[in-house]
Amino acid sequence: MEYNTHELSRLAGISARTLRYYDEIGLLRPCRTAESGYRFYGEKEVELLQQILFYRERGLELGTIQEIICQPDFDILEALDGHLSALIQQKERLDTLIQTVKLTIATMKGESKMDDTMKFEAFKNDLVDKNEQTYGKEIREKYGDEEVNSYNQKILGLSEKEYEQFRDLETAIRKRLEEAVRSGIKPESEAGRETAFLHRDWLSYTWKKYSPRMHKSLTDMYVLDERFKDYYDREVKGCADFLMRAVKYWIED
Repeated sequence: MEYNTHELSRLAGISARTLRYYDEIGLLRPCRTAESGYRFYGEKEVELLQQILFYRERGLELGTIQEIICQPDFDILEALDGHLSALIQQKERLDTLIQTVKLTIATMKGESKMDDTMKFEAFKNDLVDKNEQTYGKEIREKYGDEEVNSYNQKILGLSEKEYEQFRDLETAIRKRLEEAVRSGIKPESEAGRETAFLHRDWLSYTWKKYSPRMHKSLTDMYVLDERFKDYYDREVKGCADFLMRAVKYWIED
């Protein structure tokens, strides 16, 4: 069965404009285009659109999705298994957060008791699970299972105070990066030095042993991998590049 643009947009719950944009960027081509200019999509295109929407729901950018589904060996069944696994993990994270909120409410009402460790346990588990889901494959290939497992254990082992400091430092780094880029400050400046060392301190909360070489390698990934880049460039474009250059200039081996 074939669908024209408007029929498929209604079926998928997205706009016809989105489908046309996917065609323009080469993400989802119609199976044929009539002389009138109408686009038509067949069974294969419908299946690919479903995959695109699954990946979008998981937070991947269009460029990353295109790299995945355009690979010659892309396997839809394997991709569906991956989606199922990711969604189950997401459900487990949400269930844990829901239970934490319920227990907190009960504690505030005097119906239960919750120690400070339990208040932050769900957030630490959520952070580890999200990192694994989004970056796990790449960072395990790059740094090895032992290094990544150590990172996860350090996150989970952070005290309440350490966890708050870790997240506050993360926020401070992003704020400094955005201010520097907006102001046109160079990475070789004093602001660049301070940001590079703050980033080093932030990594030290989770790394078993800090390494300048690994620090520089990681910031390379911030620029080369769209998911990392999007995290730092979410509000102001150029933050990931600023951080990478500041670290390379100021962090000595």
